[in-house]
Amino acid sequence: MERARKRTPRRSRLGVDLAILGVIGVLLFAAIGAGGVTLYQQFYGPSAFVTRYLDLLSSGRAADALRVPGVAIDRETLEKAGIDPAASEAMLRQAALAPLTDVVVESEKPGEDTTAVTVSYEASGHAGSSTFLIEQDGWVGVTPNWRFTTSPLAVVDLTVRGSDQFAVNGFEVDRRQVSAAGKEAAGLDPLPLLVFTPGLYSVTVDTAISTASGFGVLADTPLAVTPLDVQTTPTDEFVAVVQQRVDGFLAECATQEVLQPTACPFGLRVTNRIASLPQWSIVTQPVVTVSPDGAQWRIPETEAVAHVEVEILSLFDGSVQQLSEDVPFLLDGEIVILPDGSASIRVGSPGEPPVD
Repeated sequence: MERARKRTPRRSRLGVDLAILGVIGVLLFAAIGAGGVTLYQQFYGPSAFVTRYLDLLSSGRAADALRVPGVAIDRETLEKAGIDPAASEAMLRQAALAPLTDVVVESEKPGEDTTAVTVSYEASGHAGSSTFLIEQDGWVGVTPNWRFTTSPLAVVDLTVRGSDQFAVNGFEVDRRQVSAAGKEAAGLDPLPLLVFTPGLYSVTVDTAISTASGFGVLADTPLAVTPLDVQTTPTDEFVAVVQQRVDGFLAECATQEVLQPTACPFGLRVTNRIASLPQWSIVTQPVVTVSPDGAQWRIPETEAVAHVEVEILSLFDGSVQQLSEDVPFLLDGEIVILPDGSASIRVGSPGEPPVD
């Protein structure tokens, strides 16, 4: 009887020990499972795949970002997406990337064949969010490979008015070097530029003729086309050159000793004959301004005054009178920037054809 009583407590303690070991095992298994899930999410899941791509953009590694599965895109896919297949790849480089910081995965939503990963970020100080579609692309051992279902590239459809030279995020570009039309590229033809998403793309112009700043667009949607229209303004130096050319043109007109100087915006009509050669001068020069005109520039209509000195012979009584008269006139003009960067300025007047 005593032996039986002694065995019972031992068996009871053994059962408790086994139960405790079982609980510990379950907890250990759960911890291993939770650790495995965390490890998967941080290093092997769709979110980790997107985060690695964004890390490459953040560190300026554009060439490596292009090698991420699903990023590079062929012309046929561009055309199917409604994008010009001749879109330039000039912006897909380190020099054109802007800062990308504070990347946070907001959600990961599995679908039937794809997973939607939404991230938030700061692109050059501007808050944004983007959603990327990811699909599995085979296995490496026991870990999955992933690829973008839809390429994270997008297009900025850029129009720069008044300049063929501009910079994107500080990277200098000549329209004629990146356009599929080359030297035949028209100034108002939108220039499709492939860009990485997400990213802020800021366009500036700083040439001897024109300037522009503060024009930018946040590319945040894969395979989207975003138009960006940049209107430049003339530099003070350019306006001064145009003023000088107009002054020279009018001075040349004033050397003509006729009442109606050929191809000039001023002149005088009389009913009698002249008894001396007319002497012209410009007493009030036009104050020239330059305004945009599509892809080029123009001189808006402005006022000026010429002066003529001439002797008039009366057909009625043969008397001669000295005529000294101010002749107000209006002047406008067209300015075309030639391929070599020089300006062709055509000065005219309302109602008369312009002249070179």
